[in-house]
This record gives sequence, structure tokens and C-alpha cells, in this order.
Amino acid sequence: MADENYTRITEFIFIGLKYHPRLQVFLFLLFLLFYLITMTGNLGMILLIRIDSRLHTPMYFFLSHLSFVDICFSSVVGPKMLTDFFKERKAISFLGCALQQWFFGFFVAIECLLLASMAYDRYVAICNPLLYSVVMSQRLCVQLLLGPYAVGFLNTMTHTTAAFRLPFCGSNIINHFFCDMSPILSLVCADIWINKLLVFIVAGAVLVVSSLTIIISYFYILLAILRIHSTDGRRKAFSTCSSHLTAVSILYGTLFFIYVRPGAIFSLDLNKMVSVFYTAVIPMLNPLIYSLRNKEVKDAMRRTIARRNFCIKS
Repeated sequence: MADENYTRITEFIFIGLKYHPRLQVFLFLLFLLFYLITMTGNLGMILLIRIDSRLHTPMYFFLSHLSFVDICFSSVVGPKMLTDFFKERKAISFLGCALQQWFFGFFVAIECLLLASMAYDRYVAICNPLLYSVVMSQRLCVQLLLGPYAVGFLNTMTHTTAAFRLPFCGSNIINHFFCDMSPILSLVCADIWINKLLVFIVAGAVLVVSSLTIIISYFYILLAILRIHSTDGRRKAFSTCSSHLTAVSILYGTLFFIYVRPGAIFSLDLNKMVSVFYTAVIPMLNPLIYSLRNKEVKDAMRRTIARRNFCIKS
């Protein structure tokens, strides 16, 4: 019977977000605006870093790839969520759900580990400024970039393969607006203790390694800043990592709120609302944070605009 029921499930149905019908058009336009700003802001950041030679440093090398990951990450969930606003039946195929979960887990893990790579970069820049160009060589930068992609691939292959090979029977209704792992596993009619163990080991290792890297890096950064005697020197040192620290605080604060706080599994509707924040809002905020709080990026934007105006006048 389990095998028979398993073969019958060819699609899943999302419950989606709960909102008053009168807010449908407003919310659609709001999330469409979020998605367009995300695409424009992150593509603009990538182009700006590529165009301006002064931004060809390890920090902005990682930032350009963070923008690329944000574009991909928001595109995994955003377009499907937007089209579902006007659908009575919010369906997704079995394969489509597996692919959405695969890419979601892939880019989430990459983003967490990329932020850890960027924290290490800031540690070297502030604690060992004289050796920065030597330590942060092109080879090391590529390794710190490829590492997150490799771990992200291992993370998502482990969870997605283990989850979608299980028998799904009975209800095919997912209490979410995308294929997240927890609501998917709640539909499985088999023992999922191995899946829980895999989540604990693999996903837990990603979070622990990235979190510890960030915490240890900023611990030494703080010590280095406190040893600086001049107020201007401290402010300049802190400004080089304030944007990254803001991005880290927002992402990790949101993820810990959903997955770590006590009783999180019993607040599905609240978790859905918070999931909206890290799937639709955070990818939009990252380029804004780095453009509004980073003097080098603002200077690069002014130089690019000035060159464009000069070319137009010429």
C-alpha cells in the first residue's frame, strides 16, 4: 500500500500565505517590487564591481558572488510565489518540488559559508593589514569561494535525495509557500529519524562551521580595533566590516529564529511569515546595505555616474 500511495503522488499543493482577499493585488505588487529591486540591486552590484578597477579586491570578489547567490536564491522561490497569488490551486509537480528544495538548500548553504569567507577576509584585512595581499592570494580566494559551493552541493544532495526517495502517502498539501524541508517531511509515511539525523549532522555542521568562523573572526577584529588608539582609526577599521556584520546579523538572526528557537515547529504560520523575510527581503537588502553603508561602493557609484555623464556630454 505504501508503494501504491507513493506512485499516486505526482504533485504537491501549497497552502501559501494567509492574507485578506482585498490585499491580494497589493501584496502581489509589493513582492514583485521586492523581486525587481533584488534583481536590479544585485546585478548592479556585480556590474559595478566588474567595471570599477578599484573594487578588484578580495572583499568585493566575494561580494560579487554573494550578489550572484542572492539573485539565484530569490529566483528559486520568488517567481513561483508571485504566480501563485492569482491561483486558486497552488500546485507544484513532484519533480518541481524536489528541484526547488535542491536549489534552495544549495544556495542557503553557499550564502552562509560565503559570509564566513568574507568574515575571514575582514579578519586578515584588519588584524594583518601588511600581509593582506600576500595572505589573501588569488588562489586562496578561489578556494574560499569553491569551498562553499562544494559544501552546498553536498548539503543539498544529502537532504533532498534522502527526503524524496521516501514514500509519500495520504495528504499532499504542504503548509508553506515553497518546498521547505520540514513541511515536506511531515507528509512522509515512514520513519524519518535518519533524515533528522542527517539534518542535524550535515546542516548543523554548515551552521556551526560558518557561525564559529564569523564569531572567531570578529572576536579578533574587535581586539584589533580596541588596540587602535585614534578615534578615526577605530572608526575607519570598523567601517570596513560594518556592512558585512549587518548582513550577517540579519540572515543568521532570521535563520536562528525559525530553526533554533524553542517551539519553532509548532508555529508554522509564524515561520511562513519569517520565511518571507529571508527569501524575499534579505536578498533585496544585501546590495542596499553594501551600497548605503560602504564608502568605497558609494565612491565607485559616483565615479561610474560621472564617467557616464561625461560620455553623454562628449
